[in-house]
Amino acid sequence: MMKCPHCNKSITLHRNPIPTVDVIIEIAEKIILIERLNPPFGWALPGGFVDYGESYETAALREAKEETGLDCFNLRQFRTYSSPGRDERMHTATTVFVAQATGQPMAGDDAGRVALFSETTLPDLAFDHGEILKDYFAWK
Repeated sequence: MMKCPHCNKSITLHRNPIPTVDVIIEIAEKIILIERLNPPFGWALPGGFVDYGESYETAALREAKEETGLDCFNLRQFRTYSSPGRDERMHTATTVFVAQATGQPMAGDDAGRVALFSETTLPDLAFDHGEILKDYFAWK
């Protein structure tokens, strides 16, 4: 319990999952993955935290641009993944989007490398991105 700074009433603080977004970016029958520069290390979908005051769609487009250098289009929501153990750092809930892009991706922000992969050439993945991509390829 703590006191509200505005009205001085007692309030209970709740611990909630942190909202994140991930984007499956399709280019010519392949998808883009980034190799993370920060822990947890490994290959992952482009994505990140939703900023306060930002829509999930805007966050997805921003994160895709920051990490791959590409402007995505035809953005559509795929699914939400919220298992408490999906991110070893904290409980996050990610809304996954699918989008298309054209051009040559270039690593940016917290991406060390960026590459295109097919379903049969996927590397070991961070977080629960293996589960996400298994669902995505089954859906495709």
